[in-house]
Amino acid sequence: MRLDKYLADSGLFTRSEAGRAVRGGRVSVNSAVIRDPSVKIDEGTAVVSVDGQPIGYTKFRYIMLNKPTNTVSTTEDDPKSVMKLLPPEYSRMDMFPCGRLDIDTLGLLIITNDGQTAHKLLSPKRHCKKTYRFECLPLDEKMRSMLEGGIELSDFTSKPCSVKLSDATHGEITVTEGKYHQIKRMFHAVGSEITYLERIRFAGIDLDESLDRGDWRELTEAELKTLLENAK
Repeated sequence: MRLDKYLADSGLFTRSEAGRAVRGGRVSVNSAVIRDPSVKIDEGTAVVSVDGQPIGYTKFRYIMLNKPTNTVSTTEDDPKSVMKLLPPEYSRMDMFPCGRLDIDTLGLLIITNDGQTAHKLLSPKRHCKKTYRFECLPLDEKMRSMLEGGIELSDFTSKPCSVKLSDATHGEITVTEGKYHQIKRMFHAVGSEITYLERIRFAGIDLDESLDRGDWRELTEAELKTLLENAK
């Protein structure tokens, strides 16, 4: 891998900033100062330092975000983008939300730069499970059964799902799809209405309840293993 790409992938610099840092003598590889940004290095074994401080290399990054309301799951230059909640170096890594949550839907959102894994997790063929905690207008047993059996909407019929009620207005729903406003539309179709929606589980990973709204952290090794297994 080129040295300037290694530095850019670390999130410390843009590609052009990396080139300037190398040419300025700020970067060493295996204790030797390198001034050519195009020098090829072994990203698996090379010890790269900037201003004397070693930096690590990770090809892909995986972040858990507790999405707050009034934010959008997009990478566009939008002041409401969830990407604004992360340090700027993550934007340099081409990070993006894995799937989307509505502007008023809260909870677990995975952000990564691993496009292949994200594509697999979002593929309808893989039936990746997503669990949401909800509040709604009163839902009876007949309505719950209708939701679980699949709802015929104007543009598609929802696949069977699981709905667990704590009482008539609170519960959890697990779906394997993620179409636009799907859960809200399903509830509306049976005569109810969603008043609160929070994703608490995605691809076998539970939302870290210790994260405040808008907070984030990198996935643990165990969580990452689960995520990758669900993408197989």
